[in-house]
Amino acid sequence: MLTLFELLSVLLTVTAAFAWVNDRFLRLPENIGLLVMGLAASLLLIGLDFLFPETHLYGTLTRGLQQIDFYETVMHGMLAFLLFAGAIHVDLGRLRLRAPGVGLLAIAGVAVSTLIVGSGIWAAASIFGISLAFKWALVFGALIAPTDPIAVLSTLKSVDVPQELETDMTGEALFNDGIAVVLFTATLDVATSESGVSPLRMGEMLAVEAGGGALLGLAAGYVAYRAVHAIDNYSVEIMISLALVMATYGAADALHMSGPIAVVVAGVLIGNRGAAYAMSDVTQRYLFGFWTLTDDILNAILFLLIGLEVLVLTFEPAHWLVGLVAIPLVLVARYASVGGTVALLGRWANFAKGTVPVLTWGGVRGGISVALALSLPEGSHRSFLLAATYNVVLFSIIVQGLSLGWVVEKTARRTSRPSGQDHGGEASAEPQAVRQSK
Repeated sequence: MLTLFELLSVLLTVTAAFAWVNDRFLRLPENIGLLVMGLAASLLLIGLDFLFPETHLYGTLTRGLQQIDFYETVMHGMLAFLLFAGAIHVDLGRLRLRAPGVGLLAIAGVAVSTLIVGSGIWAAASIFGISLAFKWALVFGALIAPTDPIAVLSTLKSVDVPQELETDMTGEALFNDGIAVVLFTATLDVATSESGVSPLRMGEMLAVEAGGGALLGLAAGYVAYRAVHAIDNYSVEIMISLALVMATYGAADALHMSGPIAVVVAGVLIGNRGAAYAMSDVTQRYLFGFWTLTDDILNAILFLLIGLEVLVLTFEPAHWLVGLVAIPLVLVARYASVGGTVALLGRWANFAKGTVPVLTWGGVRGGISVALALSLPEGSHRSFLLAATYNVVLFSIIVQGLSLGWVVEKTARRTSRPSGQDHGGEASAEPQAVRQSK
């Protein structure tokens, strides 16, 4: 049994080695390259174990990997830092203008996608003779519904997307995971209990968790803003931002509110008002640089873990075959939710050319869906839903992530970006906009 330090040492060493190989030879987008290499290493180990079972290599590595609670690692570890790192780079002015579309995609889009995917996967399972209750099909629909903010923001770093589309994609991805986690919790309660959850109770949970999380994030962000405003010491201000992330997410969990939404709201406030009115140029440079580096390192580890987690999955051919059906189902559901939003708001809001195909194809799923699937209780449904989740996540990250630039080229108009910004809306050397000094 490895100690925590030994486990982290191995994981960081493998991540660094794979990142070097990818940068030196494969030249894939960094996170996609790490996922592909982690997946390839997992499949290679499975093959070697089949050919040389006496080595027990597969069993040894699997036991080591099982020491990592993927759900806890992502949902109560990495996620808070990754969401904050993405949120501080969001332009609040642009997000405010795109609020109706972002809000509808984050709320109604998740609900529509859950219903379409859940119904489709239930029908597909029935056709292939797999016993899957409709309530468990809805659980799968909920866990696969959100576009993963980590995966989406990572993908946007290497794709030149028009600003309106980038704001829609970023805003939706940052907020819809909080909505989806609430919906996942409700559908899981229905699936595992006899009484279930009424629609009224589900609406109440959504209002309390999402609305309460937003208010908590606003209050915590304002306290941090006032603290930063009162001093001019970049090391202390970075510590305040770290404390803000951890305290806000922890308080949201304790109060049964949405931690992801709370952290995103706090991050948007600090990244905009905080940077504009409370930080010197030196603090901005160090703080934004620190969070960009944190984002890159945690992203690298997470995507490698997604690739390696295939080692702990059960291989049942029928499950993986039916799981393939989930890929077009998720794309159809995504197209319906995006197309419905654009059609509904088209008379009052302007949408960039190519909004529907780009948002559909750019709806990348990632670590959040995998974490939720791995948190499912043991049962006959678990291995099937895990296989379906992995099919969708691997396809969306690798195929959709690598081809999104081509889709943008073919369907959306390209816009130039201000110098100094990368494709994810993040500042490469300086913060995203010219900020006021104290």
